[in-house]
Amino acid sequence: MKLSLEDYISIQIHQTDLQLTSYIKSKLETFNLAPEQNLIMMLLWEKDGLSQYQIAEKLRKDKTNIARMASNLEKKGFINRNSCDIDRRSVKLFLTEKGRELGESIIPISERFNEQVCKGITKDELQILESILKKMRKNVE
Repeated sequence: MKLSLEDYISIQIHQTDLQLTSYIKSKLETFNLAPEQNLIMMLLWEKDGLSQYQIAEKLRKDKTNIARMASNLEKKGFINRNSCDIDRRSVKLFLTEKGRELGESIIPISERFNEQVCKGITKDELQILESILKKMRKNVE
């Protein structure tokens, strides 16, 4: 028996991701920050001075893609990229003053967004969802 479009969980996840991304994009536009760039900034607001490699690993993104986004963030004045003294191939990202100040506006928006997305969902349900998503990712590794 052939499945209908609504029966594919991957399509439901994709549609949800598109809707969430569109919503947060509208909130970040006035700050000249794309959702993907925001992920890098969130990591740096948590721990400044991460390498592009560390960021790529944490976000499960291609290193080239991270380097391109970092370059754009640097052009906007939010970060500086510095070569590591020990390994010249390694590039570390550091927040500028403008980047730190941006966090004062963006972090509350991100927290409200997360609260809105999780509204009506219990902690137990969120843990189950995380577990299921991890299993799905592992299934396609």
